[in-house]
Amino acid sequence: MNKPVFILNGPNLNLLGRREPHIYGTQTLKDLESLCEARAITLGVTIEFRQTNHEGVLIDWVQEAMDSASALILNAAGYTHTSIALHDALKALSIPVIEVHLSDPAQRESFRHVSYVGMAATQTIAGLGARGYELALESAASLV
Repeated sequence: MNKPVFILNGPNLNLLGRREPHIYGTQTLKDLESLCEARAITLGVTIEFRQTNHEGVLIDWVQEAMDSASALILNAAGYTHTSIALHDALKALSIPVIEVHLSDPAQRESFRHVSYVGMAATQTIAGLGARGYELALESAASLV
């Protein structure tokens, strides 16, 4: 049995569609999950799509991916710019890690310009809205 691609989402992404839609769009997290599920079928891969507001849970899932996933797609949201612990967990992985963001952090506030996730990622996709998730899944499928 092939291992799934983990798609992990960090804090406040459960508020998609309601939180700053001018930045993040009007699609909900459930819409993104459905989009990823449909794309995964066409790519012949399975996914595990999860969201948490808790840094420790996110780190636990990254560690779980070490043995249980073929690749990891991660939108760490605010933890992207703050979590060295998450960075360290990602560095332990030998599978592809694709960082994804709906908006482009480089075009936003200066505190968003540093990505501890990106320093440990195989690839970063940012600023393409929901399409970024599809592209990340396509990339993950091609790398495994």
